[in-house]
Amino acid sequence: APSPTTAVPYMSVKCIDVRKNHHKTKWLMPWGPNHCDKLKDFDEAVSRQIEANDIVFAVHVPLPSKEMSPWFQFMLFIMQLDIAFKMDNDLKENAEITLDVSLAYRDNKFDDWKEIAHAIEIRKLKCTFGSPKTLDSEGRYYDCDFLPFMEIGSVAHKYYLINIRLPVNERKGINVGIGEIKDIRLVGIHQNGGFTKVWFAMKTFLTPSILIIMIWYWRRITLMTRAPVLLEKVIFALGISMTFINIPVEWFSIGFDWTWMLLFGDIRQGIFYAMLLSFWIIFCGEHMMDQSERNRLSGYWKQVGPIAVGSFCLFIFDMCERGVQLKNPFYSIWTTEVGTELAMAFIIVAGICLCLYFLFLCFMVFQVFRNISGKQSSLPAMSKARRLHYEGLIFRFKFLMLITLACAAMTVIFFIVSQVTEGHWKWGDITIQVNSAFFTGIYGMWNLYVFALMFLYAPSHKNYGEDQSNGDLGVNSGEELQLTTTITHVDGPTEVYKLARKEAQE
Repeated sequence: APSPTTAVPYMSVKCIDVRKNHHKTKWLMPWGPNHCDKLKDFDEAVSRQIEANDIVFAVHVPLPSKEMSPWFQFMLFIMQLDIAFKMDNDLKENAEITLDVSLAYRDNKFDDWKEIAHAIEIRKLKCTFGSPKTLDSEGRYYDCDFLPFMEIGSVAHKYYLINIRLPVNERKGINVGIGEIKDIRLVGIHQNGGFTKVWFAMKTFLTPSILIIMIWYWRRITLMTRAPVLLEKVIFALGISMTFINIPVEWFSIGFDWTWMLLFGDIRQGIFYAMLLSFWIIFCGEHMMDQSERNRLSGYWKQVGPIAVGSFCLFIFDMCERGVQLKNPFYSIWTTEVGTELAMAFIIVAGICLCLYFLFLCFMVFQVFRNISGKQSSLPAMSKARRLHYEGLIFRFKFLMLITLACAAMTVIFFIVSQVTEGHWKWGDITIQVNSAFFTGIYGMWNLYVFALMFLYAPSHKNYGEDQSNGDLGVNSGEELQLTTTITHVDGPTEVYKLARKEAQE
């Protein structure tokens, strides 16, 4: 697949808005047959006696002779200001710029522009000047951080137009002391259509696969005479959350203007993360050999509780950003000092907690391995057929535990990297290139892992009586090669449990 996203730079065109008090009805086009009256630079504006309030920065998306497409899924815009140093118009400390921004769309080149959103936004300028502030340095540019500008959760139209005004009001102190702004540049980021198609194809293919194995798995459990145990219920719940994230509802975004798809996608992924992290804790805990509190969810509240609280906090944080953007696409939590600190704190704390969680998981897996190795000492005393049966079980169980650790490590890396990637435009110069193989690989890994779990942990329809176990069980019959061959006993669902309870000895 091509890389997940493309960044396109746009340079705004300075238009003159001569019609007073018609700001809401007039859209200024930077080029084309009905283009606006343009200015080369602000020196020309001064010579023509044009005020700052009559200048509109216009940006047409996409570039000439191109069209936007619903396959692009979302649009994220970052703003960069070109501010020149001037002795009599210096940039003051902690300067704030007030933007009067409007966004419109149309689906062919002859329609009128229709407004999507209009807002007055304030952004904090973070700029540094490398040279001494003397007369010799006049005309040199400040080095300014990128500013978050806009995010839209769907690209339902072919053409978009952005009009930006910088209203000046000296009495109220609006846009005073922001230096000499020469130009406004925007960077538009959208998902690649080719990547979207590969992603949709994967989801469409994987949904029935997981759904079929899930139905088969639950049917196997309901055929048992006993009630399903905790581990079986949790694996089924994991299958449901995987199916929920798989269902390709994104296909509808091609035909409908659903701006809430980004938020919905975040919620789906959050539910899956919470389920996966909780599952790993319960999965290892249920195989702790000498643990008394087993087969009850209440025994895991100390481990699962923090995961639920963390997931809820991330949900609230997401609602503060993406939820508000449904109404106002120009809103960003990163624009205020408090918002930026909160957002950074959320991401850093989430990253640290995930790393600690992974270390705790490694410790639990180590304990499980140590206990299993202890039980292996009883194997030589068994008959050959039964010993081979248990050796096969233990080998596959250890293999699954190592796969679980690998899956957990990749998931933690994926979460941290995806958070950093999403934030790097908003933080400044931190850049991480994530290619499509990483996204599709992690997503495929989750599906394979859930598929393997349900396949290996489905109760067997074959019945091992005690006489069979003690007798000459055929090595080549294939019946002993299941990970969790079920014995329909009241005290436990699987051979691994029986082994854990020290009942495997003859």
